[in-house]
Amino acid sequence: MRKLSSKQDEEKRRKRNQLIMGIILIGVMVVSTFAVIVDSFGNKDKTSNNNYNGYEFVKQGSYWYTSIGERSFVFMYNPYEVQESFNTTFTNITYISSYNGYPLYVYSENYQAESEIFRNFEGISLRMQRACLNSSYGLNCSEEFPIKDCSSNFIVIKESNERKIYNEENCVFITGAKEDLIKLTDEYLFKITGIKD
Repeated sequence: MRKLSSKQDEEKRRKRNQLIMGIILIGVMVVSTFAVIVDSFGNKDKTSNNNYNGYEFVKQGSYWYTSIGERSFVFMYNPYEVQESFNTTFTNITYISSYNGYPLYVYSENYQAESEIFRNFEGISLRMQRACLNSSYGLNCSEEFPIKDCSSNFIVIKESNERKIYNEENCVFITGAKEDLIKLTDEYLFKITGIKD
């Protein structure tokens, strides 16, 4: 059986419980505020603003943004992150202006690297479409993709033991290890936009 208590005892218990809850809530607020302050000091190395070669890169969420003239470009990595990773061989790279107003075809073995291309060529190319190069390049293509050749603007992002970015006619090949393909794609974009010399 439950012990009967007076209203005065119940009121004391209620006030004590409220006081305990208040102290706990204040403690949580103080600890979370302290954690935010400590985290902001700890992230000084991961600066959200970087300047590279006269271009300001601003981190928003998972992406780095920069503007060239009136146009914004979006990257998974900033030039410093790519530069620190590796040096890439470039051969006969053309600038982004050569894609202006023409269709662009893309074959990629890495979805995120492909997204970098589509995101940054939007509004520059007349249209963009996944496609496959003719059989002489040995790509593993879906039958639903149209077959093109290097007379069309074409970007191929492919896994390879060799880290390289090069042109063959109107085709650009970005090749490297699977884990490097996004950085290599950003490196290519930095080069053709003039961000990197």
